[in-house]
Amino acid sequence: LLPNILTLGGVCLGISSIKFSIEGNYSLAVTLILFAAILDALDGRIARLIKGTSEFGKELDSLTDFVSFGIAPVFLLYFWELNNYGKLGWAITLIYSVCCVLRLARFNITKLENLQEWKSNFFEGIPSPAGGLLILMPLIYELTNLNLGIEFKNITPYSTTIVAILLVSKIPTLALKKISISPKTTVFLLLAIGIIFIALLFYTFEALLVFGVSYLLSIPISMITYNRQNKINSKKISDEDHEDI
Repeated sequence: LLPNILTLGGVCLGISSIKFSIEGNYSLAVTLILFAAILDALDGRIARLIKGTSEFGKELDSLTDFVSFGIAPVFLLYFWELNNYGKLGWAITLIYSVCCVLRLARFNITKLENLQEWKSNFFEGIPSPAGGLLILMPLIYELTNLNLGIEFKNITPYSTTIVAILLVSKIPTLALKKISISPKTTVFLLLAIGIIFIALLFYTFEALLVFGVSYLLSIPISMITYNRQNKINSKKISDEDHEDI
């Protein structure tokens, strides 16, 4: 029950975010999406930790992701800026939501063979929580106290469309589901997590902006890492086939 309770909490946060975006309370709407993303990161890991994974939980998680990261963020953008573009703004809203649901459907039917277990550390395309964060970057910038002399609001239609394409793309992105941590580095990892929470507590939108930029910079790194591991794995399979012959 615990992972599913967290998942249901995420969908409530996503729907509440839509409510506050309609009312024009954009800062609270973004914050609720952030909390939904945190719950989304926890529910799957807790389910695997307590061995409580199930097909029901998997489907529920996907439906929640669609509401919290496929509908809520883009509706927030629509009420904030995209509505100024008329039918084009609504079309972009629909395109993003469609791409998100297609990405989630593809994720649900993806099955990895035993020889491809290393691929579990990569997503195919950017995951929906990351997409929800990335499309909100122009709004998040407006909510910060930064002033770079650039009207990021004007790039909202373009950035939303690009992120929608990235959702359904074949670009490998880091998942980090199966990583081993040395006991010696545990303290430093906990320190880093503590710093992240402090940054989110006192500099919420600035921290989200840094996370978004960092994630974009990690995409080329994940592509290089994926291609390198793919070559190593392909060579290993080829050598094994050669030995069998």
